[in-house]
Amino acid sequence: MNHPERNAIEMTTRIRYREHILMNIYWFGLAFMWNALHPIVLPALLLAYVPESRKNTYLGGMTFAGLLLAMVIQPLSGGLSDRTVSRWGRRRPWMGIGLLFDVFFLAGMALAGGFWGLTTAYILLQIASNIAHGPAQGLIPDLVPATERGVAAGFKNLFDMSGLVLASLATGQLMGSENPVLVFGCIAGVLLLSGLITLGGVREPSVTRTEARPTTKRAQWYDLWRVDWQQHADYVALLVARFLILWGIYAVQGFAQYFIRDRLAVSNPAAVTGTLMATIGLALTALVFPAGMLSDRLGRKRINVAAGALATVGIALLILARSVASLYVLGGIIGMATGVFLSVNWAWATDLIPSQEAGKYLGLSNLATAGASASSRLAGPLIDIINGIVPGAYLGYPALFALAATSTLLGTVWMARMHRGSIQS
Repeated sequence: MNHPERNAIEMTTRIRYREHILMNIYWFGLAFMWNALHPIVLPALLLAYVPESRKNTYLGGMTFAGLLLAMVIQPLSGGLSDRTVSRWGRRRPWMGIGLLFDVFFLAGMALAGGFWGLTTAYILLQIASNIAHGPAQGLIPDLVPATERGVAAGFKNLFDMSGLVLASLATGQLMGSENPVLVFGCIAGVLLLSGLITLGGVREPSVTRTEARPTTKRAQWYDLWRVDWQQHADYVALLVARFLILWGIYAVQGFAQYFIRDRLAVSNPAAVTGTLMATIGLALTALVFPAGMLSDRLGRKRINVAAGALATVGIALLILARSVASLYVLGGIIGMATGVFLSVNWAWATDLIPSQEAGKYLGLSNLATAGASASSRLAGPLIDIINGIVPGAYLGYPALFALAATSTLLGTVWMARMHRGSIQS
């Protein structure tokens, strides 16, 4: 019989690069989808459906609702996958279901034709995507030894950032053609292909029984959500730091296209936003892999703190940005910092969680990730209100950058005060 609790920490076999690629290429499709939709496609589409003076409010409210659901669904699906008994393994059945519905709801967004139709399909897409996302995060703790998780995190984030770059370049140009069906078709194709490669390429062991679990449904439901916060206090502290740092980064990303449109007054803000995101992505991609490997040797904490400090400086300097060129330079700085932070922080999280419940605990990390992304969208009304004080000056965007830099700084200081920063064996 197979024992899922006999996890990757006990493994001694070295993981080949081919296995790393097959395990993580799904993240390329997922990154392509969300980095196309959030900073480029949705802001451009909404301009046809909502009042100009309230565009930040509508964008923030719509994405807040979807990301709030992601916070709940991802740990739930991850926890359920921890308990799944299947000949195909614990994670892949959930990933396959989510992937199927992803394609369906992307088609719904393409054909929506109005704000409420677009919002409904977007929220359903968030549900489907996170049904797959939570279990997918459990593949690395299940299959990769602890001493190689920095490398695995590097591969994961390399695909994340590659998806960001290509999505930014492709969808930025496609949105300029004002053909949303073509854009959504491109997104669905990339996501489906990458998902099928992972589903078909990963050799996840079948599960014929699980460890002892509570017998009643009520006890099973309680066990699914039970977390020993005191025992995993370092993990909780890491989530707090992750939330604060990512809040600042996501706040900038979420409203970047409207900043470029209003404050810099460019003629094709979707294309410029795409180029900016690609610049950030290239800077991310250059460092995520070496950062993950370096953290296996030097420890996670010092590298994460340095990345948080650099992100803070880059975001603060956006207040002074007056040209597209300066925006690209600062985007590169923020991108490098974000790449290092995401790669090493994720590896750090896998060090701190109980591996037999990796799906649930890494799903809970989404309380920080999606929570930061969701709550940062609530800055939309603040931007519109401040913009309205002095019409045409668009002072809401510098105020947003100041708030974002403060949040990132607080997260960096919090992380610097943590005691555990090394690899757990």
